Amino acid sequence: MDKYTIKTVFNEYIYPLDTHVVQKMIDHANIDKYVKKLDTLTFTKLFIYAQLQGLPSLRRISEKVKRKKTVQRIIGIVSISKSQLSRKLGNIPPEIFKVVLHHLIQKLHQQIGPKKADAALGKIHLIDSSTISMCLSQYRWADFRDTKAGVKMHTSIIFSDGISYPNDVIITPARPSDLTQLDALIVQDKEALHVFDRGYFDFDKFDFYCENGIRFVTRIKSNTIIHLIEELPVDSSSAITRRAIVKIGKMKHPLYLIEALNGEGKKISIVCNDAKRSAQEISDLYRNRWQIELFFKWIKQHLVLKKCYGKSANAVFNQIYIAMITFCLTLLLKTRLGYKGTLLHLFEWISDLWAKKLSELVEKLFKKPKRSSKGRRRMNHQQIFEETESQYVQGDTAHLDGLTYDPII
Repeated sequence: MDKYTIKTVFNEYIYPLDTHVVQKMIDHANIDKYVKKLDTLTFTKLFIYAQLQGLPSLRRISEKVKRKKTVQRIIGIVSISKSQLSRKLGNIPPEIFKVVLHHLIQKLHQQIGPKKADAALGKIHLIDSSTISMCLSQYRWADFRDTKAGVKMHTSIIFSDGISYPNDVIITPARPSDLTQLDALIVQDKEALHVFDRGYFDFDKFDFYCENGIRFVTRIKSNTIIHLIEELPVDSSSAITRRAIVKIGKMKHPLYLIEALNGEGKKISIVCNDAKRSAQEISDLYRNRWQIELFFKWIKQHLVLKKCYGKSANAVFNQIYIAMITFCLTLLLKTRLGYKGTLLHLFEWISDLWAKKLSELVEKLFKKPKRSSKGRRRMNHQQIFEETESQYVQGDTAHLDGLTYDPII
């Protein structure tokens, strides 16, 4: 029997969660000790479904469960009120979903990492943060600015061969600077190369990374003091305008400096502590940093992040972690199916066919386009003339008076 004929899209979609492993964590934490209706595993499946469908509120989630028999059958719950969903969302420790997310990230490492390793650039870890703004009067705990609240997603993603996937996500109130989470996002792997922007600028940390073999590429600020050690030759045919060995600020260790012009003609100064990299490689590495901005744009546009389901810190953190879990599950299914199209195209098909058989999804994804028309037929006028002339010479001209004659036939 075909392996795709009996599985539903949703069941195959959440398969990497390893529900038995997740249930053991839940039992160990005694989260569902007195729960009779909405256990944590069912809650998780329901909110992944809500992410797939883009449901903007707990009321809409409650209505979907009440009205849709397919939701009741596949998720495993007949009805649930908005207040029950709210209590559960706020009571589950976010650490549970954080562990589940890291479990899926490890699976992405196993499935994508070995296949997509870039021999030229190695393991590229892009580090940045993205802020989700919220109303100050309703989210007092999410310290950000005097006029608004917010949370930050401090994120490290791996970019390799055109594919971006998360390596770590740390959620905090938005007020603390990005620099406070840099050490937590750094990977203790000598093969990894970290790329981050000027928000993570710190001389002491840079010296520490140099001493411990942690490689990094970053852009320096315009007012950074540069101590020249040696100027290096520049290829006039390249976009690089300067190469040098320098020390910056109060750093003890030398860095490799390159300068280039961006698309607007402005000078960009980049430093790297990997002397083996060429100037062009360093420039390309920093240019790849924009992949993390595209990652943030994707999850904010296509997952439910801008509208919060609850007002407590637990509720907001849990929603973000479940959104990231949904992203990882989508990418894992894309890898398992060997689908070469865009992640968004797959995500939309999963959303449409989530309750159907997996075979239907596979058929839609890999269906070859059919041509409804053979296109305009090109007529060989010389051939038509020669055939008509031959018929005329032979005296076979009676058919020329007919209205149905087609010289091509």
